[in-house]
Amino acid sequence: MRIAIDARIAHYTSAGIGQYAVHLAQALARLDQANQYVLLQSRKDQRTLVDEPHVQRQGLWTPSHHRWEQGALAVEFRFRPTLRRLKIDLLHSTDFIPPLHLRGFKSVITVHDLAFLRWPHFLTEESARYYGQVEGAVERADHIIAVSESTQNDLVKLLGAPADKITVVYEAADPLYRPMARAEALAALRGKYPLPDEFVLFVSTIEPRKNIVTLLHAYRRLLDAYKLDVGLVLAGATGWLSDQIFETVEQLDLQRHATFLGRVPNGDLACLYNLARCLAHPALYEGFGLTPLEAMACGTPVVVSNVSSLPEVVGDAALLIDPNSPEELAVALQRVLTDETLSASLRAKGLARARTFSWERTAEETLAVYRRTFNQGGDAP
Repeated sequence: MRIAIDARIAHYTSAGIGQYAVHLAQALARLDQANQYVLLQSRKDQRTLVDEPHVQRQGLWTPSHHRWEQGALAVEFRFRPTLRRLKIDLLHSTDFIPPLHLRGFKSVITVHDLAFLRWPHFLTEESARYYGQVEGAVERADHIIAVSESTQNDLVKLLGAPADKITVVYEAADPLYRPMARAEALAALRGKYPLPDEFVLFVSTIEPRKNIVTLLHAYRRLLDAYKLDVGLVLAGATGWLSDQIFETVEQLDLQRHATFLGRVPNGDLACLYNLARCLAHPALYEGFGLTPLEAMACGTPVVVSNVSSLPEVVGDAALLIDPNSPEELAVALQRVLTDETLSASLRAKGLARARTFSWERTAEETLAVYRRTFNQGGDAP
């Protein structure tokens, strides 16, 4: 087979789905020497993401995350001679957007979540137009990879996708997320960030779906009701509709206590996980929940919402809370911060749980999807 992997998203974002595309391509290249691979990257992305003789890089003009993306991809695939000469057998669209109305190769798409259908009021008008492409993409794909059973269930319930057209393949944490000695982590971050000595960590985009307002109220309770001398550190780029979050910081008088770091490089993030007393992840919805998995891989105790895919990912290795209850979140954080036996138990369970996920396993199960899809009769729609 000649398999094309659409990794344009890696130029658009280095987090989340961008990491998924790169780690998957790298793991597949290591695993599978029998097939030929074409890594489709943005023409602006000149990096060598996979350096293997059986992997070819091909730049695309169509930008990632554009409302006309499916149509633009179709035009590019149809009329660019360099793409036609590739003679692709199967295209894997890692961010669910395949070319529109093309035949000649099989189509596999990955759907990471359907938050935009569950929580439409958290979208801007522009983002709603972009994510609105998912229904047609799901209908046209030969096969769908869902990153969790939660996302698979949403595909069936919300879009009517046939269950036998979906395979669940879990993601994994980057191997750089590992336990570190405190001295090592401190030395790596010295002078980079204004960190308190003890802190609760939040890692994700600063946007409403991540439920940061609830976290801020819970943290205020830690300071007032439990008298804990601990900071709150939030690492992540500022997303859409985030004004209420920063207004809540002011309303709760947390300006001196809550530290927003912005987007943090992965190497620094691994150090932050290791320095944090615990990770708080009270998201209202996650398609997979990579952040709690990264934290567990570092041995960081995790407090996480009991909704969507999150219980599926953490198993019994985290404290689960109702994301609509600041009081419940505050109690869980207080327990982890004051009960060393509980904290040690969560560290051990988290490390064991994280080891059950790997990019090698993700690649093996994804390759099995490619083979089954390619061997199905007929051309892709």
